[in-house]
Amino acid sequence: MKIEYYHASRFGNGAEVAEEFRRQAGLLGATVEVHHIRDADPRNLPSADLYVFSSPGQWGKPIKRVRRFLGELDLPAGTKCAVLTTEIAPRPDKQTGVLPTEEEQAKWQKVRPIINELLENAGLTRVAEDRILVTEIRGPLEDGWEAKVRSFAEQVVTETVGVQTQ
Repeated sequence: MKIEYYHASRFGNGAEVAEEFRRQAGLLGATVEVHHIRDADPRNLPSADLYVFSSPGQWGKPIKRVRRFLGELDLPAGTKCAVLTTEIAPRPDKQTGVLPTEEEQAKWQKVRPIINELLENAGLTRVAEDRILVTEIRGPLEDGWEAKVRSFAEQVVTETVGVQTQ
């Protein structure tokens, strides 16, 4: 199984997640090539069984370079893809100390919905999506992020190949 992973990483968090994905998917028998989107032409991507797209969040949206890249994708309709983003961890309310609910977070955190809309407009078929939280703007990544990446890699390989992993 061949996977092409395209990410944007401003502070190295996305690159770290991409490398862990490469390692974990490799343990499952997949070959993963990781690319920063600045080094790729969205109209001329190599063929693969699956494409993974990743973006950090900036003001609740994927960064502009990623939105432009995904808007210019030229892949056959029905091509399988997955989304794995790096997003800032929600903060508790300063007065109550309560974390925002998923519904409240969805009002301001639209990284994955925007990416999914762009991929859908390109005719791609999403097989999985997840996010890795970043505790501060420049990192570090949330505790246990490696296990989340491992679980995501297992899901992606299972959904793409159609077999159970161990």
